[in-house]
Amino acid sequence: MMKRLGTLFRGFLSLFITGIEKANPAALIEAEKENLREQIARFNDNLANHAGFIERLMRQVRNLETKEKELTARIAANLKAGNRSVAGQMALELQTVKTQLEENRQQLVDSEDTYKKLLKTRDVAISEAQGKIEKLKRMVSEAEMMEAQAELQEMAKGMVTEIGGS
Repeated sequence: MMKRLGTLFRGFLSLFITGIEKANPAALIEAEKENLREQIARFNDNLANHAGFIERLMRQVRNLETKEKELTARIAANLKAGNRSVAGQMALELQTVKTQLEENRQQLVDSEDTYKKLLKTRDVAISEAQGKIEKLKRMVSEAEMMEAQAELQEMAKGMVTEIGGS
């Protein structure tokens, strides 16, 4: 029983809000514009954070690539000098660097894909919000035209009555 009363109350509240929205479409436009501004700000913050993450990954990849080159050169030098044990330790370190480098490269590719998806999502959300705003603007202009037509009809009725009366 309480559930039914709650549904009934929500229905009345929804009707009330719908009536207010229809009565004041200009306020709806402003609310949609504000929502759009907030959404864009959130999307831009997320995009900036993700871009920062991508930049850090790129820097790590560059550093690991440099370290890989240095280790390869040092291993070759130690092998020429006959330091096999030092070269072996460096070879183990080189393997670790190569593993990290491959992981970071894969994370970089995944992060760039995610960034592109975020951009696309932002663009879709913006176009949907702009569509809503345009629809509301059309509703406002249609309502204003209907009001103007009603006023003109009232004026026309008044003129006909006066002309017929005279």
